[in-house]
Amino acid sequence: MTPLDGLLILQAVPFQDERGGFRKLFNEDFFREHGLATDFREFYYSVNRKGVIRGMHFQTPPCDHEKLVYVSKGRILDVVLDIRKASTTFGKYFETELNDTDGDYLYIPKGFAHGFCSLEEGTVVHYAQTSCYDREHDSGIFYRSFGYTWPTEDPVLSPRDGSFPAFQDFNSPF
Repeated sequence: MTPLDGLLILQAVPFQDERGGFRKLFNEDFFREHGLATDFREFYYSVNRKGVIRGMHFQTPPCDHEKLVYVSKGRILDVVLDIRKASTTFGKYFETELNDTDGDYLYIPKGFAHGFCSLEEGTVVHYAQTSCYDREHDSGIFYRSFGYTWPTEDPVLSPRDGSFPAFQDFNSPF
């Protein structure tokens, strides 16, 4: 559990033998038992230089989505911001380190903005989403505008991520 309702840290328990390692990230029965989405529609990954910040991303309704995030190589500082107006934790954020050794990964429900900072060169971050990318509904919040102190003063940032509106100027559709 996390202090943000619906945001979960899940753990893929490792299995090791003479062949190497194995982790199961998704089991439909487990997800259904716990009321989690199982209809993932899009899977992708990013390879990141140290100091890259990606975020704070989300899609607006009706293309909003639940998201799974995990790291298969390297480390990130993952940050999730509650943008649900009716939530008691609206405007609050949660941070956690995700890495390739401990098996933790995030389940992010609809109504959250997501971003991360890569802590190592070549970090690989995987995402699974319950909706496909839709340019018209793609959105974000400026990464330095909601009170979080990122671990780098001079991040590698896309022009798109640098142009998002500040949280104070954001009118949430959630």
